[in-house]
Amino acid sequence: MNRILTAAFSALILSAASVFAVEAKPAASAYPLKTCVVSGEELGSMGKPVVEKHDGKDVQFCCKSCLPKFKKDPAKYMKKLDEAKAS
Repeated sequence: MNRILTAAFSALILSAASVFAVEAKPAASAYPLKTCVVSGEELGSMGKPVVEKHDGKDVQFCCKSCLPKFKKDPAKYMKKLDEAKAS
């Protein structure tokens, strides 16, 4: 009877552990800038940062009004982002 209870308890522990197991995922690289690439304002200073994709990369802005400026010359601003990632 003791062996049966021990086996049952062990099975219960193993099944519970599998429920709570977290699959290991590669760490996402953190955004390299703390400021908006357009205005230079601190990200989050005007609410949640606005995130847009450009050429497959996330670009964060302090607000929506920076998007049109970015879209006029994205290469200028992407250079800032690329330099920050390199350092």
